[in-house]
Amino acid sequence: QVQLMESGGDLVQTGGSLRLSCVVSGRIFSINAMGWYRQAPGKQRELVAVITSRGSTNYADSVKGRFTISRGNAKNTVFLQMNSLKPEDTAVYYCNAAIVGPLTSEFAYWGQGTQVTVSS
Repeated sequence: QVQLMESGGDLVQTGGSLRLSCVVSGRIFSINAMGWYRQAPGKQRELVAVITSRGSTNYADSVKGRFTISRGNAKNTVFLQMNSLKPEDTAVYYCNAAIVGPLTSEFAYWGQGTQVTVSS
């Protein structure tokens, strides 16, 4: 069974920084793209950043220049370094991974989410 476990969410003041982590565990053959999404109260879930297995990245316009996505050396971990945080960054942040199983085709898995709150 595949599991994604996020950590690193917290309460921080405007201008502060946080680093989110997500670790994938379970029976996997390979992990393709990994990404971070967020959902604020009353809003739809939106893409924050994504990174491919080759290291190509893409960011939402609202976080460009402030957030950096990266993958760990073991390739089953993804990080989101968030700097210059703003109150509008407040949301539950979800990890997403496109995973190929030993006997299954690619499927998108989600973590449970980690709360990020930025106070003004």
